[in-house]
Amino acid sequence: MAIAGDVLTAQPTREVARRAWPQWLALGVAMIAVAGASIVWSDGGARLLLGALGLFLAVRGGALLRSAPRLAGELSGRARTLGSVAAVLGLLALVVALVPGEAAARVLLVGVPVVLLAGALALLSRSGVARRGGQALLVWGVLVTGLLAVTGFARDWGRAADAATVVGALMLAVLAVPVLVSAVNLRAVAARPSPPATGGGCGGCACGAGGCGS
Repeated sequence: MAIAGDVLTAQPTREVARRAWPQWLALGVAMIAVAGASIVWSDGGARLLLGALGLFLAVRGGALLRSAPRLAGELSGRARTLGSVAAVLGLLALVVALVPGEAAARVLLVGVPVVLLAGALALLSRSGVARRGGQALLVWGVLVTGLLAVTGFARDWGRAADAATVVGALMLAVLAVPVLVSAVNLRAVAARPSPPATGGGCGGCACGAGGCGS
């Protein structure tokens, strides 16, 4: 997904869209598949979810690090920083996901509320629709955090970790929707016919009347 940033921040060309839409489609389908499997697989759902997230972060971080030398100035530094952080977090998540037991579920128990609240705060710093989305996400994040805390203290933290895994899987499924929508939009851009070719250097200005010299 090395071209993901170009696709999301600008109107892609037909060539970019033709290369990108199968990747976005595959990513969206994979996200839904992982979310569904994480919910129904009681023994390994948390490890699958955390492992998939770790793999994505590691691959995306590596892509950012590879593209950083081609960027200029501040963008290159930001790409290196984000790529390094994403790669390290992804590798750590993969290591935890490979460890048998409840380690992955415990990580999700902490990580899911943190992601919800951090995402809400990031959206609240913007304006318009993004800010309203941040307000809704903040309410949802507070409710989820409270639910997990009550479940952990009132019953046991194992049940709270299972609930966090389900919430994380649902978050992944929801995030898959805009990814699939992007794939459909990119497919439409890729399928657009090429613009008709104009005349030569004169652009057809007076060729029918004896050439540009006339």
